[in-house]
Amino acid sequence: MLEGIGILSLTIWVPIVAGLLLLALGGDDRRADGIRALALIGAVLGFLVAIPLWTGFDKTTHAMQFVERMAWVPAFNIHYHLGVDGISMPFVLLNSFTTVLVVLAGWVVIREKVAQYMAAFLIQSGLLNGVFAALDGVLFYIFFEAMLIPLYLIIGVWGGPNRVYAAIKFFLYTLLGSLLMLVAVLYLYFESGGSFDILAWHRVPLTLAAQLLLFVAFFFAFAVKVPMWPVHTWLPDAHTEAPTGGSVVLAAITLKVGAYGFLRFVLPIVPDASHELAWLMVALSLVAIVYIGLVALVQADMKRLIAYSSIAHMGFVTLGFFIFNPLGIEGGLVQMISHGFVSGALFLCVGVMYDRLHSRQIADYGGVVNTMPKFAAFMMLFAMANAGLPGTSGFIGEFMVILGTMQVSFWWALAAGLTLIFGAAYTLWMYKRVIFGPVANPQVAALKDIDGREFLILALLAVCVLALGVYPLPLTEVMHASVNHLLEHVAHSKLSY
Repeated sequence: MLEGIGILSLTIWVPIVAGLLLLALGGDDRRADGIRALALIGAVLGFLVAIPLWTGFDKTTHAMQFVERMAWVPAFNIHYHLGVDGISMPFVLLNSFTTVLVVLAGWVVIREKVAQYMAAFLIQSGLLNGVFAALDGVLFYIFFEAMLIPLYLIIGVWGGPNRVYAAIKFFLYTLLGSLLMLVAVLYLYFESGGSFDILAWHRVPLTLAAQLLLFVAFFFAFAVKVPMWPVHTWLPDAHTEAPTGGSVVLAAITLKVGAYGFLRFVLPIVPDASHELAWLMVALSLVAIVYIGLVALVQADMKRLIAYSSIAHMGFVTLGFFIFNPLGIEGGLVQMISHGFVSGALFLCVGVMYDRLHSRQIADYGGVVNTMPKFAAFMMLFAMANAGLPGTSGFIGEFMVILGTMQVSFWWALAAGLTLIFGAAYTLWMYKRVIFGPVANPQVAALKDIDGREFLILALLAVCVLALGVYPLPLTEVMHASVNHLLEHVAHSKLSY
């Protein structure tokens, strides 16, 4: 039986089909202009079909919306089951929007294997939408694993000098974590009486011992993706070697999959284990915020600095999730969306400079504002947002998480709040050394300011950063019902003592 009108299927399969079409037509880089145009059409269509998810979303209910369900493998009760709620829907839109930007970002830079490059991003986009929409455990696992393949190729084929090492490290880290999740999925299948329905798993009675084991299994799968300290070491290498578009997708979307997994699987399926081990999650989150912030301060490579910054910012997300109040969870979700805009924009800014100077070293720059004033203005906005300046999206999520944490523990909130200083320190110090001062060398003197394509990409992200920073209500309204329902479910223990 199929319910709904198939909007979610369109968000998944339109970009995938466009990507496959590019692979079929590609192979000759002499037709690169036509390939780029087709890729942009596919990305824009993928975003347009996702817009009805926002315009038609009912904010008053926590129930799954735009549901599609039909039998896929009846013998094992596996279904093609899709649906979104206020927690997952914004990420489908963020992913589809980001895909348009990365296609534009690679327009001029990528000159070899253009069709394969664009196809990888389009297919990746569809698979990521599948992760956020899947309501069947097997379907989720397939999308969760399959999305690694395009990103592995993007890093390994179009990346930097150490791209193969970074790609293999990325793949092995994420794959090994996922294997434990597969064991957990199969265990829940049998415990639920033969169902792969994720929502049905939320109601399966489990002992505390079983919950703790499941928590560990899901933790390794999702913590690696976030990534949480200490399983974060693959991320700086992957970012450093990935092409600009790969870094944008990795930071803006792929990291969100791990955090999303905590909300869709860990908190509702093993609520008692989540409460038991909340101290550990809070501790790991605070370590990430503090320690990784200090590590970012000493980075000489701009990409590595922003990569470590991403780990610290995602620490706020997991902190918000495991304090079990609406401000914390909604703040974490807002932080995820904001981080998608801000970190994506910063990686694009680094890409703009790298395309001109072919260096990511901070020491090779200085005085860029003198030759690229428009670019410097955009980068200052994104740097301020990364530092959590009020009025930008970077402030809203972190402020909500700190407020929520304050309701639980003053000292946790103080630790999280003080570490915002590190974020301002490493971001503004990088900006000062790269952008301000006299022109450092002849290469910087020869730089040309951003063109129309680059201006459009950065302007779109600037609008998003400011809009979310000034008026976050439309986004938080979407989340209210789903977050409140999740917290009610988590508060109602499955165990009877």
